Amino acid sequence: MQVDRKSRRARAPVAPPTSFELCQNERIDFEAESNHLVSTPLSSTQAIWPRISLVTPVFNSARYLEATIRSVLNQGYPNLEYIIVDGGSSDGSVDLIRKYERKLHGWLSEPDRGMYDAINKGFARSSGELMGWISATDMLHAGSLFVVGGVFQTFPQVEWITGRPTGFNDDGMAVEILKLRRWSRMAFLAAANRYIQQESTYWRRSLWDRAGARVDDSRRNGSDFELWARFFRYARLYSVDALIGGFRSHPDSFGLQNLEECHRVHEEILEKEIASLSDAQGLKHFRAFSERVMSIPALAKPWRKLVLATLPKLPGKEQASIIRYRKGAWVIE
Repeated sequence: MQVDRKSRRARAPVAPPTSFELCQNERIDFEAESNHLVSTPLSSTQAIWPRISLVTPVFNSARYLEATIRSVLNQGYPNLEYIIVDGGSSDGSVDLIRKYERKLHGWLSEPDRGMYDAINKGFARSSGELMGWISATDMLHAGSLFVVGGVFQTFPQVEWITGRPTGFNDDGMAVEILKLRRWSRMAFLAAANRYIQQESTYWRRSLWDRAGARVDDSRRNGSDFELWARFFRYARLYSVDALIGGFRSHPDSFGLQNLEECHRVHEEILEKEIASLSDAQGLKHFRAFSERVMSIPALAKPWRKLVLATLPKLPGKEQASIIRYRKGAWVIE
């Protein structure tokens, strides 16, 4: 599940500088012992790793933002484009961004139409071969960008990946690690396997371009889900048995406060996607029958456990294998 930003009803009119400063031929490294920021040329070691473009959308998230930024910068990933896009915060978020600005590829602060608009702005200013976003309340796990870079570098045929779903509590403690799932388009469209964790999902720019090169910014929630539906048209989703990113459960989470609304949006997206298919009669009948069964309280839980949970495990040509780290190397099993 993905986290939206706080309600914009509380937004105060502010006019911070709208700046976007790029470090195109150099990277900024942190010199731990002296606590100084030092600029160093792009090294041959950095050139070995594929460039990752990572965007953080922000709006009044000062309470959590610094932990998010540090979870990214402390990775030490040598070929990173980290871009922060603020929607005009008035709670000190911009001050935090300025604190780290020399280590960023770029940042800007200006009013926007919501989180997805901010994400599109960030990606439009990026050039990395690999892409992903991490919201201003969520965090990456240690070494996770090396997982992402290593997997894509090892398997050129892999176009998008997702790691083990994980969760943080409000204080930032990692408190939940869920089962690793196998993914297929049909199970996804059948609503049997819909929760792809956005914080753990990365993709190639070539897939992004084929799928329309933007996140749908016409809604407040569910647009990550809609992006996955488009990605599935072109490529299989590979699960990686590793910790990449985690969702922070916190009182201001729009998704947690509006689960029914999120599910309604998901269903609309699925219906639209299925309607575009020419050979989906069986899928349509299954979804209609499943909806009837799920409406019966006594049957909903066993149906979900015995049928919907089993569908993603069934073998099929669309189902991708799992990527694991074995004996010092990434392998597909």
